[in-house]
Amino acid sequence: MLQILTVCGAGLGSSFACQMSVDAVLKELGVEAKLDHTDISSVGGAKADIILSGKNFEKQFERYTMDCPTIFLDRLVDKNEIKEKLTPVLKDLGVL
Repeated sequence: MLQILTVCGAGLGSSFACQMSVDAVLKELGVEAKLDHTDISSVGGAKADIILSGKNFEKQFERYTMDCPTIFLDRLVDKNEIKEKLTPVLKDLGVL
């Protein structure tokens, strides 16, 4: 099953809010996935097919070698932005 990880600074509030928005978008698209959220310092060892995080963390991701698509959002809970940026990635992965 598709694994999607949402990431923020502490791995609590905003990544969880983002996770709920991603879940709503996936339901709308008819895509099943396992969702989880974490903090930026744990992302290096995380296993995921897609990672979503805030644009403000883009610099911090540079120290990690991620072997999956990473989507950076201007607004973590904006379902329109999530759908717009997630749809092409899901198509690339053959999920859509």
